[in-house]
Amino acid sequence: MTEFAADRLLLFGATGDLSRRKLLPSLCALDADGLLPENLAIIGTARSDIDDAAFRDMARAALEEFLPAERRGGMATFLNRLSYQQLDASTLDGFDTLAAKVAAAGSETGSDAESGGLAIFLSTAPSLFGPTIAGLEHAGLTGERVRMCLEKPLGTNLETSAQINDAVAAAFSEDRIFRIDHYLGKETVQNLLALRFANILFEPIWNANVIDHVQITVAETVGLEGRVTFYDDAGALRDMVQNHMLQLLALVAMEPPTSFDATAVRDEKVKVLRALRPALANETVTGQYRAGAVEGQAVPGYDEELGKDSATETFTAIKAHVDNWRWKGVPFYLRTGKRLPERVTEILIQFRSVPHSIFGGSDAGNAGAGLQPNSLLIGIQPDEDITLSLMAKVPGLDEDGVRLREVPLQIKMPDAFVGQHRRIAYERLLLDLIKGDQTLFVRRDEVEAQWEWVDAIRAEWEAHGITPKPYASGNWGPSAAIALAERDGVSWHE
Repeated sequence: MTEFAADRLLLFGATGDLSRRKLLPSLCALDADGLLPENLAIIGTARSDIDDAAFRDMARAALEEFLPAERRGGMATFLNRLSYQQLDASTLDGFDTLAAKVAAAGSETGSDAESGGLAIFLSTAPSLFGPTIAGLEHAGLTGERVRMCLEKPLGTNLETSAQINDAVAAAFSEDRIFRIDHYLGKETVQNLLALRFANILFEPIWNANVIDHVQITVAETVGLEGRVTFYDDAGALRDMVQNHMLQLLALVAMEPPTSFDATAVRDEKVKVLRALRPALANETVTGQYRAGAVEGQAVPGYDEELGKDSATETFTAIKAHVDNWRWKGVPFYLRTGKRLPERVTEILIQFRSVPHSIFGGSDAGNAGAGLQPNSLLIGIQPDEDITLSLMAKVPGLDEDGVRLREVPLQIKMPDAFVGQHRRIAYERLLLDLIKGDQTLFVRRDEVEAQWEWVDAIRAEWEAHGITPKPYASGNWGPSAAIALAERDGVSWHE
């Protein structure tokens, strides 16, 4: 692998929603903190027929809307990094002009073929991936000092994902391909690795001997929000489980890597994904929201928002198993959906009960004396915190026996690290793309292992004629999701 820091960043889809909400604000924030290379030029491209000045005006408006004022220091300097080239990526016409714009940006920063490098961020419809790669190759923008970053969705199943990956691999070696899962850029997700592998007290108990089960919840209060066409083709399983949730599961379940580098970390994640047991039909629940109320506001049902009937799931719950020595017999309960009561992403590690309670007998009127198994709750969004629930004695003279109560030991990340910015997840990922660090990006074999597991679930649904069960907006999905856990004596954390 040729290591280099890119001095040019080419953004496809530069006038789109992702660019306005996340990419440009992230880059501006990095620039304000002095973290971008001094000579980095940023070239935007999209179908919009605008010039450099109009693109900078659009960027300024986006920054003022989506980036807190205290993080916009030196915004004028950042805007001067920006230039723009209109392009219709569906044809080869225009790619030579784009290449000339990229070359001009490089010459302005004083880079050359030996010292410079180009990072490309591709945020376009999957149907344009192939034509875009062909256009870049035609224009000479796929050389050894060029790396490619791909935004999801990467296909709709294993077959289409492989087609996209084949098209990219024809022009870029794997060490120059950066597949984004923005969840991996979240501070608390990265802190999961620190929690596990920088604290000796957790590793001896991080296994089936001590852990009863794991819950991973990704809940949204929103509905379609302008993603009508994409979401109805995808559904909750493809949109959330295939990427974000399986990445979280892999980070929880992985073995200790030999080092914190791209190869070692991703090798261990792949082992977990390959150890996933195919989920049976009775280990899954699928649902679709109907009209109801979320956060006190009346909201329409999915079919009303869509304007037609649909068999697309907006909720799914799955009981997953990782068949290896560490996790044999420990269920992983996954749950995600739209129009749920609150927006939350969290991981619950539920430990086993103590084998014998010495506090309070059955004749004491307080059997078990309130004893509860310990748990570790890792909050990812909207609150980034870690809570370890322990048992403690309730103060008193204990005339009726010792009474216990659950006491939380809580670390709130913003409080623990005062003065640190709460960064956008894309900040870390864009900086790693520019530098060439693949640790927090997804490798091809990871993507394909995820698709293989998800495709098998969809095949189960089709084979058993499973269709989404309705649930009222503002509820935690269909009642069958509660039963999925409760038949094992487990309650979802809410």
